[in-house]
Amino acid sequence: MPEAPEAPVVADRVPRLVGPVEVVGAGLVGASIGLACARAGIEVLLTDVSSENVRTASGLGAGRPRRPEDRPQLVVVAVPPDHLGRVIAAALADGDAVVTDVGSIKSGPLADVADSTGAHRYVGSHPMAGSERSGPLAATAALFDGRPWAITPHAVADVEAVELVEDLVRLCGGVPVWLTPAEHDRAVARTSHVPHLLSALVAARLAEAPENHLTLSGQGVRDVTRVAAGDPRLYGQIVSGNAEAVAALLAEVRDDLETMIAAVSAGDRAGLELLLDRGVAGTRSIPGKHGGPATPTRSVFVAVPDHPGELARLFADAVASEVNIEDIRIDHDPGRPVGLVELVVDRTRAEHLLGSLEERGWTTHR
Repeated sequence: MPEAPEAPVVADRVPRLVGPVEVVGAGLVGASIGLACARAGIEVLLTDVSSENVRTASGLGAGRPRRPEDRPQLVVVAVPPDHLGRVIAAALADGDAVVTDVGSIKSGPLADVADSTGAHRYVGSHPMAGSERSGPLAATAALFDGRPWAITPHAVADVEAVELVEDLVRLCGGVPVWLTPAEHDRAVARTSHVPHLLSALVAARLAEAPENHLTLSGQGVRDVTRVAAGDPRLYGQIVSGNAEAVAALLAEVRDDLETMIAAVSAGDRAGLELLLDRGVAGTRSIPGKHGGPATPTRSVFVAVPDHPGELARLFADAVASEVNIEDIRIDHDPGRPVGLVELVVDRTRAEHLLGSLEERGWTTHR
């Protein structure tokens, strides 16, 4: 099926989504969508192979179990990647509802249903939001607030279906991002899937490392390996479903890795620094706060005693300095009852913050 052109955003139109909305898969994302719809006064119907998930999500106010006579206006499929095509096709065949899914791959499910009756009522989507927790107990109506949410219309999708999915995104607090299915899959391969795989490879080097090596672990290795802790079975499904885009990027990484090995082995510092410079350029390409360009920042490190109230006191003193904190990280010192708090601030305000905190008795590191 040919790709669709970029869909326009129609401003100031009357919302078409009135409900009911059926959510198939009452886990973290599905139950969060249910909570967001219920918050807006939309009736939500819940379906899940796990009756416990439905019971829990219902108890949280995310909707009620679907009954045979219910006729949803919109069906949201929130099931694991391996099951997306089958469940989307079943939802299309079940009635005349518009169907979307929130899976992290888009080309595969579209191919699965492209020849199905009612394919014009299917519009894929993907909220870029989640949590390290899973299941309905982790759900929240605020999960999507301000988060990008891809909408991926295809060539024969009804305009009304696309607009209904856009209504869902806005109702849940998401920010619509318009992509074709193939563009979406290339984008998430670059920004999510390949980084996850590379994080897993780095983390694997730690699994059998000598204990005295691991005692030197700092915030850097934690940052690089954090996403490697994700569920291997889920990510196996995600990466397998996006194999073409992921494999192409992995080949590029392989080429760079071979170049890096050669540079390190030969003592080619200039060649190594060229690769490192490209990495710096990449970090600067990541959008900054509120989606704007990244601004130069600097880290201010503060030693904080590990007992109640100290972190709150540090924040209060930072507020008193009138310096805006852009980000924060905490690295615990394994040898002392002290944490090293990294406050990321605008580069031009770092010295002022250091001086202000030192005047208030904090131990800082420059």
